[in-house]
Amino acid sequence: MRTLRLLGGLVFALGLFVVVFAGMPWFIHHDPVTPWWLKTAVYSVMGGVLVVLLTAAAEQRQMVIPGREPPPGEPGPRLLVQSAALVPGREIAESCGLVRGHTVFAISLARDISALMRMVLGGELVEYTEMMGRARDIATARMIAEAEELGADAIVNARYITASVVGTAAELVAYGTAVKLHPAGRA
Repeated sequence: MRTLRLLGGLVFALGLFVVVFAGMPWFIHHDPVTPWWLKTAVYSVMGGVLVVLLTAAAEQRQMVIPGREPPPGEPGPRLLVQSAALVPGREIAESCGLVRGHTVFAISLARDISALMRMVLGGELVEYTEMMGRARDIATARMIAEAEELGADAIVNARYITASVVGTAAELVAYGTAVKLHPAGRA
């Protein structure tokens, strides 16, 4: 079902792409009433949109999205991240300060259409669930990186905040207090 849903969304997005980038230019080019300056402006706008779409797609392919599991052969994160204020069995030696990670994330038009269609029938919007999970992973990794730069051993009082930015794009902020711990066994 998931594949069929995604296929339907892709077909819709492809149809929309063809209408906008092939049908509209063809109509404008063959319309004898449209002045040359308007034709030029429409072609410029569509060319600009196409360039932005292609560069965004290229950037997305280059972006490494941190996952929950480290790749084989690489060590996992060395920092403990928790929502509690204390680390059981360890004493906090020093507070390094507030650390945060931030991202604004959106899904593709095909997945967005699939999720919108699911709203008609009800149920979990798995496309948005996956989007928020990926955003949470990115924000957490950025928060951990900031804490590692400070030389922290752990992040306590970790929290997440989400907000809608525009349409179906969501902002996710992970924050907490980076701390250094006394060596294990010291009380």
